[in-house]
Amino acid sequence: MPLLEETSVPKGRPPTLPVVVIGNGPSGICLSYLLSGYKPYLETGAVHPNPILYQKLQQAKNLPITEQDLEYLSEGLEGRSGNPVAVLFDTLMHPNADFGYELPPVVQWKRDKQQQIPHLVLGSATPGGAWHAMEGSMLTISLGIWMELPGVNYRDLTNGKRRVVTNDRATPEEISSYYRNYVKLMGLQKNFIDNTYVTSVQKLCRGHKTQAVAKEGSEQESGGVGNGENEAFDGNGVECEDSGGGGTLWEVRGYQRLQKDSHVPFCLFAENVVLATGASDFPARLVVEGEELPFVLHSISDLGLAVSQGKLDSTSDPVLIVGAGLSAADAVLCACSANIPVLHVFRKNIDNPDLIFKQLPKTLYPEYHKVYNMMCSRLHTTSMAAPSVANGPQVASVASSMCAKICSKPPQAVNMSTNGDSNLSPDYTSFPEHCVVSFQPDRKCVLQGNNSLKAFKISMALVLIGTNPNLCFLKGQGQYLGIDPTKPISCKQNPIDINPFNFECTKEPGLFAMGPLVGDNFVRFLKGGALGIASCLMKRLKKNEKLIGDGAKTFI
Repeated sequence: MPLLEETSVPKGRPPTLPVVVIGNGPSGICLSYLLSGYKPYLETGAVHPNPILYQKLQQAKNLPITEQDLEYLSEGLEGRSGNPVAVLFDTLMHPNADFGYELPPVVQWKRDKQQQIPHLVLGSATPGGAWHAMEGSMLTISLGIWMELPGVNYRDLTNGKRRVVTNDRATPEEISSYYRNYVKLMGLQKNFIDNTYVTSVQKLCRGHKTQAVAKEGSEQESGGVGNGENEAFDGNGVECEDSGGGGTLWEVRGYQRLQKDSHVPFCLFAENVVLATGASDFPARLVVEGEELPFVLHSISDLGLAVSQGKLDSTSDPVLIVGAGLSAADAVLCACSANIPVLHVFRKNIDNPDLIFKQLPKTLYPEYHKVYNMMCSRLHTTSMAAPSVANGPQVASVASSMCAKICSKPPQAVNMSTNGDSNLSPDYTSFPEHCVVSFQPDRKCVLQGNNSLKAFKISMALVLIGTNPNLCFLKGQGQYLGIDPTKPISCKQNPIDINPFNFECTKEPGLFAMGPLVGDNFVRFLKGGALGIASCLMKRLKKNEKLIGDGAKTFI
């Protein structure tokens, strides 16, 4: 999307809000719900199966959980998230879910309209975020009830659909529809601005006389913030003296797309900004020679499109699929269902305990276990390997022609197990502990494994090794916010460093992060971020004796 020119921002004082949320997926929706005055209380008569947690909840049963000590309540709880408040909220909403139980929540929601925190949620599409762009016929990893948000039962909005007792997974189409309807049912529409693109988030500081330096090295005058006295922002991200004490504001700039090429710029000031952008903006790349070639793609939808258009069929050269996650498995299933030959390349050993397939019950995820069986049983024979390579990838281009002569046809797979499903695809070959060295213009791909190079003729390559968030509106793509500030933000390898109980960035007071950005990739757990952030903001506003109004207006 084109960036907004600074000169096109309307002059005059922009509105100031207590909170601006960037991202309108389930993270942003859940946070908006809590900021709109909905508060969780211990359900009257409810008994939590964890006796220690239940005893703690009983000690302040008349207080909303957002006003209690979340660190105290979270202590000792264990779950499938590294964020303790996420585990707390999950066990309140889905007690003993990891043991296969479907117990009702132990919290009830009450709304206090006088305890709303004005806020706006900015998103590039309708509420639901990335769920609108997902393939509608696939099934979610999580059960449908784990995808639901507080206050609205998922099954009530999907006509009570339940496939079988042991399989209540949903389609992305059902989930995206649920999130859209949820915003309407809970009366949150006034807080959501659709089709908005944030281009800049800058810290502004009160009480300083430093000159503001904008992006790209240009200069702009300060002013128009708060009371207008000696205000400027630190464009280099240097921490302000008043940081965390009520003296810091954030300037949020961007534009709203109305019709085709019609863009309306906006500028907002916020006391707090929440990053809820998710992690599916940019596909991760191998960064190897030839990855920019047109037959090297990074989305499973590209494979589906090629199949539907008849560009790929059973007579095509193999499709190379790179990755050992669920997206790669979905691509394998898609290709196999169309009888397209597959070469499946991944770095890990098939016995690696970190493989996602080892964490999924077979009864709930039979299709993924079929893929895993093939990964284990349809191994590439090594008898036709190319000569050993001592100097690694840098000699790939020299060796590729030699390898191509050896392996120009699809390789033969060897069945190492009788557990593989031979009916799924007879033309699938697994390459564990292999990596891609290069792609060549003649559609040959060079692989390396076991100190040898191999080259194969392919029709298409799908690189499905994960995704990265888009934080281009922050200084340095927000890299300085990570646990390791020397590396880019990655939801798995380098999430944003936060306070584990209020989700505030440790390096930027007043800036919060939630969802995949802090390592919670499942809707079931990202809701804990909303609990931690809402609790923190409510307590701060009360402490600072700031008025909490009746809701946010539409400012754009």
